[in-house]
Amino acid sequence: MSQLLDKETLKKMIRENVKTLYRKTLEAASAEEVYQAAVFAVRDVITDKWMKTHDEYYEKDVKVVYYLSMEFLMGRFFGNSLINLEMYDEVKEVLEELGIDYNMVEDAEPDPGLGNGGLGRLAACFLDSLSTLQLPAYGCGIRYHYGIFEQKIENGYQVEAPDNWLENGDPWGIKRNEYAVEVKFGGNVRAVPKGNGEYRFVQENYQSVIAVPYDYPVIGYGNNTVNTLRLWEARAKNKLDLKFFNEGNYQKAAEEELLASTMTDVLYPADEHIQGKELRLRQQYFFISATVQRVVERFKKHHTNFHELPDKVAFQLNDTHPTVAVAELMRVLVDENDVPWDDAWEITRKVCAYTNHTIMAEALEKWPMELFSRLLPRIYQIVEEINRRYCLELQAKYGMDPEKLRRMAIIADGQIRMAYLAIVGSHSVNGVAALHTEILKHQELKDFYELYPEKFNNKTNGITQRRWLLHANHGLAGLISETIGDGWITELTELEKLLPYAEDETSAVVSWKSRKQTKLRWRSISKKQKASTSTPIPSLIFR
Repeated sequence: MSQLLDKETLKKMIRENVKTLYRKTLEAASAEEVYQAAVFAVRDVITDKWMKTHDEYYEKDVKVVYYLSMEFLMGRFFGNSLINLEMYDEVKEVLEELGIDYNMVEDAEPDPGLGNGGLGRLAACFLDSLSTLQLPAYGCGIRYHYGIFEQKIENGYQVEAPDNWLENGDPWGIKRNEYAVEVKFGGNVRAVPKGNGEYRFVQENYQSVIAVPYDYPVIGYGNNTVNTLRLWEARAKNKLDLKFFNEGNYQKAAEEELLASTMTDVLYPADEHIQGKELRLRQQYFFISATVQRVVERFKKHHTNFHELPDKVAFQLNDTHPTVAVAELMRVLVDENDVPWDDAWEITRKVCAYTNHTIMAEALEKWPMELFSRLLPRIYQIVEEINRRYCLELQAKYGMDPEKLRRMAIIADGQIRMAYLAIVGSHSVNGVAALHTEILKHQELKDFYELYPEKFNNKTNGITQRRWLLHANHGLAGLISETIGDGWITELTELEKLLPYAEDETSAVVSWKSRKQTKLRWRSISKKQKASTSTPIPSLIFR
């Protein structure tokens, strides 16, 4: 058991939490209520490690990577946290001694489906790995009110329903009101003379929302490092317009709050119509602007020279969704901190790096100029200026080649090409598999590879074996550790030590039995849940 929690203390804390939270005894509590009580008990250990981790980062003024992603398919927190805290077996024993089925408690946790598949799961695995490697990092995204969807099978067909993962509270997230920031949309931009022949650009007549961060712990395996997943939620600047309310115009009175709520309701709203496209762009700029503003403010606590920013901050853009970070960082540096354009551009390119996830040119994100310029007027001006200077660079290198300019320009054919902005505004561009990266270099992004060969590199996708083996199949994980030791838990290449056992019939039989026991365990859980009308059948694939 943890040095901070012995078994009897943990039992007492769970009982007290059930009483405090639900006015019940442990014996009368539901699985969901016991789960919440257990989380708050374990979080006591996590929070101590979490505070010490970030105090050390701040005191040592370390460089921090901010992994910017529209998706974080984290999976359930409870079991994975216990695995990484090395408390899994002990907590399971405590619950069993209290007469509670651990599996039912773990399965009572709703899955925050804040991702759509590989992109979000990759982001989650990266965060797990960064903490385990004890590298300072934040994941930054959106706290969607509803997960991707809740799946049910009715009459042989898949039916999708909203997945309200926050319905019964959120014991893992900590609201950080002190770090809330304002994010502006629309309006117009006015140039104000600075008196030295230059101008300051001010956005006016805008509509804004308040971005409020919620922090979630990302625990390293077997160490004292706890990094942070920061998810932003939109809140209306003015919750209720009393003038409209008193006039009887109740819908208009609550309009601002409704717009803010809608912004963080769901991941990837349908974009077959202009309203859906606009909402997607709002979502992207919302969490990027909030993150960039907060990061720069944090940097300024220690530093006055912005040329030091690349030594302290790295923005990793997970696909094109966060690409607007390039222009937003320029806006914050140039407009809000009076950094000269050339200096700001040099800083921005050193801070930003781009991960490409697709080899299909038609799938690379583009935005209509009309929508982009209307919703983000100052950002559009900055992208225009980046594109102008970049096209001059192309002309200097290739001469006047109109077709090549059109093909490589960030703005062309009435659209803003976000992947091109990411490449031009970053110092590193990586694919996620060796073959994928080679296709990017020699086919889809060939022009850019020829222009910036030094930027392109490969980072092969990976998954964390702690969730997908150690947590998912304890029996098989135990067999592996008995056979080759437990080094594979943090160093996956250690699994190569199993190769000599590949033809060992005895090992194969034991492994088969382990897999069969795992399937039977899941089948038993599913049967129990089918008997309940309130709990959906779990997805075994994404948990």
